[in-house]
This record gives sequence, structure tokens and C-alpha cells, in this order.
Amino acid sequence: MADVVAFVIIPGIDGSDERHWQSRWERQWQRRPDSSAVRIAPASWSRPDLGDWVAAVGTAYGEAARHGDRVVLVAHSLGCWAASAWLRRNPSSPVGGAFLVAPPDPRGPAFPRTAAATFRTVSARPLPCPALVVGSSDDPYCTPTAAADFAARWAARWHLAGPYGHVNSASGLGAWPHGRALLDVLVRRGAHTGRGSGGDRPSARSPRSRSLGTGPAAAAPGAAHEGLAALRARYEPGNGS
Repeated sequence: MADVVAFVIIPGIDGSDERHWQSRWERQWQRRPDSSAVRIAPASWSRPDLGDWVAAVGTAYGEAARHGDRVVLVAHSLGCWAASAWLRRNPSSPVGGAFLVAPPDPRGPAFPRTAAATFRTVSARPLPCPALVVGSSDDPYCTPTAAADFAARWAARWHLAGPYGHVNSASGLGAWPHGRALLDVLVRRGAHTGRGSGGDRPSARSPRSRSLGTGPAAAAPGAAHEGLAALRARYEPGNGS
């Protein structure tokens, strides 16, 4: 029987509404026999406290681990920083992958400095599991250059999805099938490299992270391009790689 993948949903400030791709995916996973989903529930949704959010990730991870064979974190916006902070504090907790979409730049002009004051001091450092950062070319909260730099510092793969704003409900992505395809590659990589293994991650010493894109928008300046089709083939079971 196939492994059950348990996804931890980590939204940004105020959570993800019903139209958000995270909420759509969550509903889909809850209906499938081979997956489950748990959403974090911090007490400080509107005025995020980093400690509260990190604790909420830990609580959701514990619940997810009881319902699945592998746990994968799916984070958006400020949730990316909560996910990375929890991973750094719990490096021995098995995680099959971290899918980090549209992380805001804590030092950027649009960052909610007052509402999310405790997040202003976060920094990106190598993560203990396979990770993929997905950014937008016109995100008001983070430039592609800054997002690519976060990916490199997290020792994560990097994909520039295109002009989708903050990659949220307002972006009109619906269920965002391209994002699901990227996540599927990450999940397969986590299964291929082993639970909690970071063995397939780009080197943290490298100034460049790898792109998972399929088109021109994915080739961010300075990022090494690796096609989605090639990654799918690499992580297909039984290919001997």
C-alpha cells in the first residue's frame, strides 16, 4: 500500500481564505485515502508572534505525523518563515519536504513591520530537508532577486513562477495546477532521498540555487535551470538514479 503523505498547511498573516490554493489543496487532500492535511492554528493570526507560530507548526506537525507516513510542509507568505524557524529548531524531526511559496522580505518596504514585528529578525539558513522556494516576478512583498537569495541561503531549489503577485487568492490561480506539479516533484524527491534527508539539496555554500521551471519565466538571473520534466524523470521510481 502506498505511503500516506500528511501535509502541514502553514498560511500567511490572517490565514488563507476558501479561494486560496492552500485551502483548495487542503480540501482535496482530506478527501484522498493516500493523504491528509493539518492546518496550523496560532492564536496570533492578525498580529503574528513568531514564537506562537513556530509552536503552532510543531503542534500541527505532531498531529500530521500521527496520520501519515511522511510529513510535508506547505507554506505561504509569512508562513514560510514560521516553517523555516521550526525546521531549524527541530532538525531531527523527519520531514519529507518544505514547499515555500512567496516568502516576504522582512527588510523590504512592504513588510508589515508593526503587525509582524517579531518576524523582522528572521534569517534564512540551510534547512534540514529537501525544499523548494516558489516566487513571483511581481510580488509586492519580495523581489525575485531577494526570493532567489532566500532559496540559496535555505539550500533550497528555486522556481520563478511568473507574474502572479503574492501568489494568493487575488492572483486568480484557482487550484494552481502548476504549483501542484512542482509540489509533486518535491514530494517524490523526499521519498527518493529518504525521510528527513537533505541529501538532494543544492549545497548551502553555492551562491546559486536550482530552478525547477519549464519556461522562460523560470530562468531567474543567476539561477541554474532544471526542467520540470527532467526532474520528474529523475525521481520516477525504479530509474536507478
